[in-house]
Amino acid sequence: MSTDEVESTYSRRTSRWKLTVLLLLVALFVVVLVSLNVGYAQIPFGNILAILGKQIPFLNGFVDSSLVSSSDFAIILQIRLPRIIAGVVVGAALAASGVVYQGVFKNPMADSYLLGVSAGAALGASLSIVFGAGLGLLQVAAFLGALFAMFLVYNISRVGSRVPVTTLLLCGIAVNFFLYAIVALLQVIAGDQLHSIVFWLIGGFSNVQWSHIWSVLPFITIGTVAAYFYARDLNLLALGEETAQNLGVNVERVKMILLVFASMVTAAAVSICGLIGFVGLMIPHITRLVIGPDHRILFPASMITGAIFLVVCDAIARVIATPFASTLELPVGIVTMLAGAPFFIILFRKKKQSYAL
Repeated sequence: MSTDEVESTYSRRTSRWKLTVLLLLVALFVVVLVSLNVGYAQIPFGNILAILGKQIPFLNGFVDSSLVSSSDFAIILQIRLPRIIAGVVVGAALAASGVVYQGVFKNPMADSYLLGVSAGAALGASLSIVFGAGLGLLQVAAFLGALFAMFLVYNISRVGSRVPVTTLLLCGIAVNFFLYAIVALLQVIAGDQLHSIVFWLIGGFSNVQWSHIWSVLPFITIGTVAAYFYARDLNLLALGEETAQNLGVNVERVKMILLVFASMVTAAAVSICGLIGFVGLMIPHITRLVIGPDHRILFPASMITGAIFLVVCDAIARVIATPFASTLELPVGIVTMLAGAPFFIILFRKKKQSYAL
């Protein structure tokens, strides 16, 4: 191909990527707006738009919110909007970390559960609940537990200056089972705190406040932005570690950096909402089938898709809970598991049929 043909192809591809991201962002905005109308208290869309408009600088002076009650303001700004924004942030974070894990391990089934990161967060949170720490310390304990598990797995699996992927996976599985065994022991001795541990392990946004979102946003932002700068290296790793090394990638250094950032993002996300399964596993896989394997577009597209998916799942959880709103709060983790399990059953059946042929 000539230089002009290469530049033309790259220009068309870049334009297509920009359009894809733009359409996903529009879809996310629509999903957030619709989700704000979901709940036990019915609030008209006009009131919702007026409430949101009042929060926008330079625009709030042109918005008439005189007909909106103070209770509607409180419901939107203090109850629904924080949990929806938390869904956006956590969904994007888990999907981003899933892309990194799957890229590093060259395995579409890899996620934070595989390396023990989620188990470490579960252990930290369970210790905090059993020994009576406050909600703020619970988040810190979950965050530190997740990072501890990741560094434990990485150092155990190190062979000299190298960290073989197979060894890393096996160590992650072993540490994962070990940490969950300790969590199970804590559940046995938890007594009255057992319900809190189980509820946290399922994952949900019922207790999320604005302060929780602001506390983890820097970690998630830094981690995802830094990981995206290694999108080209992830593309080269997909060709094989030896090929990537020959093309100038410091394979061991890149793997370590990416795993640290992905684990930091996962730790920050689960620290405010508990363990929410299948997002980091399923969303990158679906997005890869639709968008393609190039991590330069797969990364942002998966983040937005993960945000959309988790906000929709939370809205479904609230719809199911609406008839029982005074007594029931359905954790969003149940909805993601109900959505994720059939997806992988269908995927496995298709794989089995392809092998049979």
